[in-house]
Amino acid sequence: MLKKRQFKRADMEVVDRKTLYSGFYQMALYRVRHRLFGGGWSQIFDRELFERVPAVGVLLYDPKRDLVGLVEQFRIGALEDDQGPWQYEIVAGLIEEGESPEEVARREMVEEAGVDDATLIFICDYLVSPGGTNERMTLYCGLTDLEGRGGVFGLDHENEDIRLNIVSRQDALAGLAAGQCNNAPLTIALQWLALHYEGLKAH
Repeated sequence: MLKKRQFKRADMEVVDRKTLYSGFYQMALYRVRHRLFGGGWSQIFDRELFERVPAVGVLLYDPKRDLVGLVEQFRIGALEDDQGPWQYEIVAGLIEEGESPEEVARREMVEEAGVDDATLIFICDYLVSPGGTNERMTLYCGLTDLEGRGGVFGLDHENEDIRLNIVSRQDALAGLAAGQCNNAPLTIALQWLALHYEGLKAH
């Protein structure tokens, strides 16, 4: 177990905040200062922050047949990736006002994979990249029957074109080892599955 952290939210001060851009996402400039490990306070300094609402992701897994459901879609952030901008991913979506993470998980499973009968197992909750964004992601494993699943899903009005791929757990983990699964939610979820798949068979 790690020792308790020395500082808390009260040990920093937001001197000023200015919105730099506001659209589907938001960028803000913060002027901050914080306490130092050696004592005293830092100088006031600037940090840009990419502000996002929390997200939820679900790794689809069939414990009876040892199958994994991976969605595949175009991602602008992977434009320069050597493998191209189409990514293997887990089902995922943003939390809308008034929704719980579990509600988002169930909504997105239907929209992106046509799955409406999964048992959700909590994996973890983490900050995606706290050096530059406040995005937080909650991950679940969705236990469901994947036999005969697959196809193209997504919402037309959100310009979604999402293919659901059904693969064996071994192939999914081999893809992770080969660098084919190179985004954080899928990497974390598959590593969790590698540690817990035997216990999931009890469900």
